[in-house]
Amino acid sequence: MGLAQAYESCFSVHGLHTAQVLLTHADLADRQRYLNARSTLLTLLNLGVVPIINENDTVVTEEIKFGDNDTLGALVTNLVDAGVLIILTDQAGLFTADPRKDPLARLVSRGDAGDPSLEEMAGGAGSTIGRGGMITKVLAAKRAARSGAHTVIASGREPDVLSRIADNVQLGTFLRAQTTPLGARKQWLADHVQIIGRLTLDAGATRAITKEGKSLLPIGVIDVSGNFERGAIVACAGPDGTEIARGLVNYGSAEAKRIAGKPSSEIESILGYIDDTELIHRDNLVVT
Repeated sequence: MGLAQAYESCFSVHGLHTAQVLLTHADLADRQRYLNARSTLLTLLNLGVVPIINENDTVVTEEIKFGDNDTLGALVTNLVDAGVLIILTDQAGLFTADPRKDPLARLVSRGDAGDPSLEEMAGGAGSTIGRGGMITKVLAAKRAARSGAHTVIASGREPDVLSRIADNVQLGTFLRAQTTPLGARKQWLADHVQIIGRLTLDAGATRAITKEGKSLLPIGVIDVSGNFERGAIVACAGPDGTEIARGLVNYGSAEAKRIAGKPSSEIESILGYIDDTELIHRDNLVVT
């Protein structure tokens, strides 16, 4: 029996139909394919069909993997605008320390998705089942919160765990989304897990983007790394190297290196042409 048939057999007992959906990072990296994947999943849900989503390991390479099912789950949560992401694991939830090593470790029943202290708690290896461990679950909650989705991390061994969570029974760890949901286009930008280029910004450009909501101008760029074309999604980092934003770049890496640190008024004289005065327009920029 194939995997799809096995899924159908398990759900058919409850009068439900399933559809196996295989995704790769490329499906979410391309805007048109992203919208197609969203439309497919929403159509299945509207028809009462349960999508069973896996990474398409037969065609994916190591460089473009999602990396773990927690990340994939968060991306799909944002893709379909789900209200809650439920992650089932072999632990009761997130603990203040590894409960297998620290007898004083206590369960974190509630928290805020994106709280840096949660990442510190989850920094250990976690479960040996699956690739990610607890840290990927905490990061998945942070990612899901971008679209306003809350996250529950609970034990898959709990009886009737899904129905009890749906009935608002407190199980495991509830991580609340505090962030304002991003617009669909900016959510797509933020969800890219593979970035092929990086722009390092000076303090002024960093402040203009994070505090003032402005576009990125060439004069604020102090370094360009990676090999990318016009229209690629690149990361923007502050002077200390910390990523602050991602966006669609208006110039390829070769051109970006030539105009970095220069005022927009000099772009045409340097390149011999000008497409845009901004390196990344604010409408194509999302603070991460």
